[in-house]
Amino acid sequence: MVAFDGGDPVAVSIGCKRPPHTLVNRIAVHPDHLRKGHGRHLLTSLSAKLAILGPPLLTAEIGAGNAPALALFQSCGWREETSYTDHVCDDPVAAAAPAGLVESVTVDDLIDVALPAAGARRSWDRTRGTLLNRKDRLLGLAIASDERIDASLLYTREPDESVAIWNLAAAADAGGEAALAVLLRELAHREPGSLLIPRAAEGELPIAWLPKLGFNAGTATIGMAAEARSRA
Repeated sequence: MVAFDGGDPVAVSIGCKRPPHTLVNRIAVHPDHLRKGHGRHLLTSLSAKLAILGPPLLTAEIGAGNAPALALFQSCGWREETSYTDHVCDDPVAAAAPAGLVESVTVDDLIDVALPAAGARRSWDRTRGTLLNRKDRLLGLAIASDERIDASLLYTREPDESVAIWNLAAAADAGGEAALAVLLRELAHREPGSLLIPRAAEGELPIAWLPKLGFNAGTATIGMAAEARSRA
């Protein structure tokens, strides 16, 4: 959606739909037109439109330090629903796993055993729907035994040469933790650079394991939510 001042475009909102949710991915206002209500107009207009056309549940992910954006959404009736945290390993230990231990896998290989459930609370880029939609761009590694997959991950190499891990799963025991450590060392061996787990939810992965694996908590993101409603 675009907001105009006379004939000039001065603000834009960008989003995407995946029923029952609509993600407001970005709102931007021209610097010369700040504090004139354009951002609020875009949000309220989008809400009124979705109240009729759907999907009716609105979400947004806003940096915890972005006070103006948080204030804008709150003034439009949005509420803080959850928070996400980046986890970063700037100097990962790289070590090749024993031959045959780590297997390359695809999203389809993990779909029934390691992907989050459709309704699991995740940041948008880490949801089941997004992982399935982006499966042709995601690379995967796993360690499996005859009985189970001990650990797995899906990742991409980013333009800044970092490696972003979009899904991370491990058995909730010592064997899973050990397998995850081997898997991350193998990933660092194959893909040099820092490792990033972007916008992870609190219950998504074994947070207590991450410091032992070289990860530090980084930037926080606030998950905002609202229900679409007409102007009336």
